[in-house]
Amino acid sequence: MSIKSRPRILIVDDREENRYVLCRSLEKAGFDCEAVSSAIKAFEIAQTLPDLIILDVHLPDMSGYEVCQRIKLDPRTASISILQISASFVSSEDRVRALEGGADSYLTHPIDRLVLVATVRSLLRLREAELIARRSAEHWQATFDSLTEGLALIDAENRLLRWNNSFAEILGEGTALHVGDDAEALFQSLAVSGTPFSLNGHQRQSGEFSIGRKTVQLSVSRIARHEAEGESVLILADVTDRKLAEYALRTAEKLAATGKLANAIAHEINNPLEALTNLIYLMGRSTSVDEVQPLLSRAETELARITRITRQSLAFHRDTQVPVVIDLGDLLADIVELFQRVATIHRVQLLYDRGPAPTICAHPGQLSQVFGNLIRNAIEASPHESPVIVRLRTMQRDHRLGASITILDRGRGIPKDIRENIFDPFFTTKDLKGSGLGLWVSRSLILRQEGTIRFRTSERADKSGTLFEVFLPARKLKDHAEPS
Repeated sequence: MSIKSRPRILIVDDREENRYVLCRSLEKAGFDCEAVSSAIKAFEIAQTLPDLIILDVHLPDMSGYEVCQRIKLDPRTASISILQISASFVSSEDRVRALEGGADSYLTHPIDRLVLVATVRSLLRLREAELIARRSAEHWQATFDSLTEGLALIDAENRLLRWNNSFAEILGEGTALHVGDDAEALFQSLAVSGTPFSLNGHQRQSGEFSIGRKTVQLSVSRIARHEAEGESVLILADVTDRKLAEYALRTAEKLAATGKLANAIAHEINNPLEALTNLIYLMGRSTSVDEVQPLLSRAETELARITRITRQSLAFHRDTQVPVVIDLGDLLADIVELFQRVATIHRVQLLYDRGPAPTICAHPGQLSQVFGNLIRNAIEASPHESPVIVRLRTMQRDHRLGASITILDRGRGIPKDIRENIFDPFFTTKDLKGSGLGLWVSRSLILRQEGTIRFRTSERADKSGTLFEVFLPARKLKDHAEPS
């Protein structure tokens, strides 16, 4: 029923004079009326969904109580408001029987016209409110079910109350969900490796875990309403594709870094190889052991140099599946030495200030990729004959002991209009020479180590330059959990 339309009322009464009086009173009040005298006719017209039915208790073919019950039991007609009336059934018991049978109100003859109209209007307002609430609920449910993210409501005891279609789909077809299921136990049974986190405690928490071949992100938010005390919303998102895309981008950036280093490494290895070739030639022309001995010693030195370069290159690109104990001082020393050739080509001084630092637990390949990217960026940003300084120190930050690694260059600095974007994926200032993934990948890798990366920069003519700082917390190997 629309508020702006004339409400349609069906009057069911076996007495013609009653039907006439009721119709006349209601039509004067602005209603459209249709009157019938039997239950059979009442059922027929009820299927056209009038806004309200005024139903006499005494009918020739069936009791008005039974008619009311049947209308209310039919899902199609159940929402029609029914005002039951009677001239003979006027006791309190009759009223109770009518109301318990489904009637929305009950009046007895003689019925005052003003009371009749007021009662009808009250019932129509109530029906309109119910229809609005029902439409709102249906709209909300349709929205709830159409979301691609899985949503579920749990109570204070972590029991499932309701969920949408996507929630069940993400968990998998073989997962049976029932109202009252323990949500925490459900995720414990589905997760590939252990419990992602407890659903109790914090106001809001989030984590990732695996279900089969899927990577799923689960967020928990408490509902801040008094009437929903203790209830929480679970939000499930299938982030498998995003994780694969991020892995592909990190791999692409790592391959790009490999290509950039290839030329420098080739030059670095070529020099000792040429020396070895000459030494072997001279040893072949030597006539005595005394002449060969110093040549062998020099050849051994050149081979050691090639071995060192090879080891540093492999360490830069090789990674471990699990975190391992790392000496940051040695790791940075290898990376700095590996980039010395790049610094020489750019006519830049690459300096390493190594101080004491705690042992950390991390993935060496990932850290090599981060520091290699930051050092290369600093070298490429530096003017000729200027220094790039890599510094390692112990630091206490946010009540955590860790290592601070800074890379400082004396370039022109980062312009103000791009400072907010430098960690964005595909953002680059190197045109076609850059992928725009280096700093974005670096930040994501450092965040996986629960560290931080930030920068300070200046464009002042006398003190221009940029300093990137990476902070890595010191943790024991047994306490280190690899993020999903």
